[in-house]
Parts: sequence; C-alpha cells; structure tokens
Amino acid sequence: MTNWIQRARSGGEVLQTLVDGLAEELGRSVVLDDPLVRMICTSRHFGDEDRVRVRTLLQGIADDEAIRYVLSQGVGQWTGPGILPGRDDLGLRPRYCVPIRERGHMLGILMVLAVGDPLTEGEIAAIDRVARTVAAEMYADRLASDLDEKRNRQLLGWLVGSDSALRCAAHQRLVDDGLLPAGPHVVVTSVAVAGQRGPSGEIALALRGALEPYRHARTARGLLAVEQDRAVLVQVFDGEPTEDDLDLQSRGILRSLRTFLGQEAEVMVGVGGRRTALADAWISHDQARVAARAARRLPRLGGIGDWERLGEFTMFLQLPDSALNDSLVPKPLRRLLDDSAGSRLEETLRCFLENAGSVPRTAEVLELHRTSLYYRLRQIQEITGLDLDDGAHRLVLHMGLQLLDLLQAPRDGDLPGDRAATLG
Repeated sequence: MTNWIQRARSGGEVLQTLVDGLAEELGRSVVLDDPLVRMICTSRHFGDEDRVRVRTLLQGIADDEAIRYVLSQGVGQWTGPGILPGRDDLGLRPRYCVPIRERGHMLGILMVLAVGDPLTEGEIAAIDRVARTVAAEMYADRLASDLDEKRNRQLLGWLVGSDSALRCAAHQRLVDDGLLPAGPHVVVTSVAVAGQRGPSGEIALALRGALEPYRHARTARGLLAVEQDRAVLVQVFDGEPTEDDLDLQSRGILRSLRTFLGQEAEVMVGVGGRRTALADAWISHDQARVAARAARRLPRLGGIGDWERLGEFTMFLQLPDSALNDSLVPKPLRRLLDDSAGSRLEETLRCFLENAGSVPRTAEVLELHRTSLYYRLRQIQEITGLDLDDGAHRLVLHMGLQLLDLLQAPRDGDLPGDRAATLG
C-alpha cells in the first residue's frame, strides 16, 4: 500500500511541474510540504534560500525543531493563506503559506519564501491559482490511495485477529499479492496516543507520518494500519532484528510523534515478540498490546515496552484492568508498607531482592554499614512474618513489589481501546 503522500512523492511529476512553474513566474523559492511539514517537492533556489531550506534539501526532511515551530503556528488549521514569521535562531526566513485543502481534507502546505519585496496582488493571485490546481491533483491521489488503505487495513485486521479462518485468508492474500513475505522474522509494533486533544484526524496523520518510514526499511518490509488514535505495524525482516534495532526504531517513532503532536504528547509504543512466520503475526500483535500497556503503566520504560524485556510483568499485564487492583498485593507486603518505617524498609527490600539477596552488594548500593542492613532485614522479617532466606518467600515479596509498580500508574481506562477487530 502506498498512501497519497507517498504517491505524491514518488510519482509527483505534475506537482513538481506546478511548483517549478510557480517559482519561475515569481522568481522566488517554492516548496510543497505534506501536512507534517515534510517535503514533497521543491523548486530551485533563487538566492533567497535559508539554513532550514538548505538542510532540508540535504537531509530530505527538515530538522525536528523547525517542524515543531511550523506546526506550533497552527498552519494546519489556517483557513486561508498567511505569513509564517521567520526565526533567526532556526535559520528560518518568513514564508507565505497556503494550506492545501480539498473537501475538508488537509492535504499539504504550499510555501513561498517571502524575502525582499512584498508579494504583489498579481503574485498572490498566481499562488492561489497554482494552489487550487495542486489541491485537485493531491485529492485525486488521496481518493485512489484510500481504497488501498481500506483494503490493507482489513487484511491486517484479519491477520492479527482472533478468527483463525480469516487469519489464514489474510495470510494467503498478503503473500500472493506480494504485500508481505511469509517470513522469516516477523515483529508487530502497536502504537497508541492517549489524552490528545486536537483537530479530527490530526493524530491519525501523525501516526502515519511516524510509522511510514519503517514500512519499507533497508532490511524489512511492512504493512501499516491506522485507526484514530492507534496504529499497528507488521514487519517482516530479512535477518533477525536485535533488541537494539527495535529499540532504535521505537525511539524514532516516539520522537517523530512528539515532534508532530508536541513534546507533551502521551505516546505508548509496544513491541511484540519475534516470530518466524507471518502466520504467527497475531501472537506478536497480542504481545505488542501487552507491551504498550506496560509502557503506559511503567514510567521508567520511557514510553516503550518490549515484550522480550518485560519478564514477570507479562503475567500481570495480561490480567483485565478490573482484576489488577490492590487486592493482589500480598498481605505480608501490605503490612510492611503500612508500617511507620515502611518507605525506608521498602527501599531496602527492593534493593536486596534486585541484587539477588546479596548483603554486600545491597549495602554498597544503599551506602549502608552491613550491621545497619542486617538490622533492617530483621525488621522486614518481623513485620512481614516471612523468611528472607526462603526463595518462595522472597518471590512473594518481589512479585508484590512489581505489582505495586503497576498499580501506582494510570489506569488503562484512559488508554485508547484495544479494538483489534475494528482494524478492518
């Protein structure tokens, strides 16, 4: 599937001709960007170029800070043309911006460098004429792409859904049509954006923009489905991806979404387990949803959960939200937490358990004399009634502390729903 933005980029000869013609008529540099301020096509320079334009041409995309600045000016919500103020610290000169809209859809932004003499009425009329033609061309591309996107969203929904017959049918269709290979290394990534307020379709557009680069990576082919505030990306890699590879990809997705939606955007990226066949993508998908839940509930993960790294949390995170409550905290641990010295003893217990019950290492980390540490450990045993030399007792306390971490995070009710079946 190639969406309308990618069509414009890969086959936009008409758009390029329109941009070049307008630039020659005006004697000014012109660029056509998508709604996320990523370059679709651009004219030659006319001596008015700035640092942002030069870097964009060299890199193929503007710096994150420049993109954030343009989006922060609300250009995507403008109802008509206007001047985007320059920013000397960014190396950005003023631009005359025309939002490209057609039938309620925001398709792109036509920008003209507004340096030197002010634009004349005749020049503004020429820009408006070209902008209307560009809108018609881009809207036609969007209509053609929407059909592909609807089909692929349905196929992906079937592939990762609960109906085995539909999974089989989707697998056959995807492989036969050459949309995805059958293997050998399959990973599903689930991404959700919570609590975001903005114009309709803004989050979905940002999700597409953040995930598209990973659909056709150097070592992988993928299929993407976006629905409102969440997205699913299925990738088939040529070679087995490492944890670092997938972490780098996840961080790229997270960074892009915060560039497009703002640094305060609450984004969760979940990476599923690695499978060896496309037919098992549904397993990786279910794991990716659990990993995204971990990313929401465990702030220390920094917004990224990887199933392969979650360890014992995978068990708790598969419980429904209604069951994941204080009643699961073991009573011995609850007694410790309710004690007047509970905070200090909890810290000591965590450190002791995370260091495999090693007194020397625990004392070193806590910067305690061993005598003081032994005293605290005796207190813990007296309050909980459990023996820290007993492996089963230590497990009860350790799992209880891990559960406590999950309970202190936001409830999943605030998350975008897990509606895998509605991808279709």
